[in-house]
Amino acid sequence: MRVQLGLMALLAVLALVAPVPAAAEGGPAWEACVRLTSTPDERVQACSTVIDSKSEVGRRLAGAYCNRGHGLTEKRELDAALSDLDEALRLDPNYACAYNNRGRVYSFKRDYDRAIAEYDRAIKLDPSMAVAYSNRGESRYNKGDIDGALADFDAAITHDPSYAMAYANRGYVYARKHDTAHALADYTMRIKLAPDLLAYIDRGNVYRDSEQLDRAAADYGEAIRLAPTDARGWRNRGMIRLYLGDNKGGLADYDKALQYDPADVFSWNNRGQARMRLGDTKGAIADFRKALELKPGLQTAQDSLRKLGAL
Repeated sequence: MRVQLGLMALLAVLALVAPVPAAAEGGPAWEACVRLTSTPDERVQACSTVIDSKSEVGRRLAGAYCNRGHGLTEKRELDAALSDLDEALRLDPNYACAYNNRGRVYSFKRDYDRAIAEYDRAIKLDPSMAVAYSNRGESRYNKGDIDGALADFDAAITHDPSYAMAYANRGYVYARKHDTAHALADYTMRIKLAPDLLAYIDRGNVYRDSEQLDRAAADYGEAIRLAPTDARGWRNRGMIRLYLGDNKGGLADYDKALQYDPADVFSWNNRGQARMRLGDTKGAIADFRKALELKPGLQTAQDSLRKLGAL
């Protein structure tokens, strides 16, 4: 049975929305442009309104371009984002957050050397910018510089002890190093600061990999409680239930996982395993065939169908 990881393939690192000087009158477009909670679409639309109105100059206009660049980056419109961030730096060459956000664009482009150079410039201009250290740590990790990545995540936490994503990133690296104690400590701090779906899934994965299965199931249960329509909590807990021999519980969890993500091949395969164990041969065959339809050649599904005399 394949373990379906909840961790993202790349470290999650949020780009900082560029701080800009306050003003007595900004208007709703300006507020949405700089608001941390704006969605990428809201940010792009609002910052475009600010830019097109020609109502801002100097650092504030640079901030509008920088924040629109941030929104475009999150939408993965990377060339447009780069153009905006270049303009922000043309308007204000000493704008640390624009260098940070431009580094994130290069990181998404997998040009990690250039990304690191941008983060270096951001840190030189603002040595206390925790997000730039964390972002640089991500790029260093992706280049294989594990020690450099950990040093950057340490620095991010030193400069901002409440920066949840830095704990998440450091925990991720410790987990990859099989340093269970440090990984759990960092993920626990992340949960304390920002208890979201991925925080519980990431810690649950460490518990799972260290064979603390009851604790893993509890964390996946918290993920389900926080995001009941997200398949990841259900399929991760379902897998733990199957490991523990709770085939009916695993089947119920995979029913939910497939309700919310019917394209996940491994949920079909694992539900087939649960059905096979419970004696539902017809249902198991249907699930394994669906898994093979989605991923031709999946060995576990083929082996199971052969065992059931259906291949």
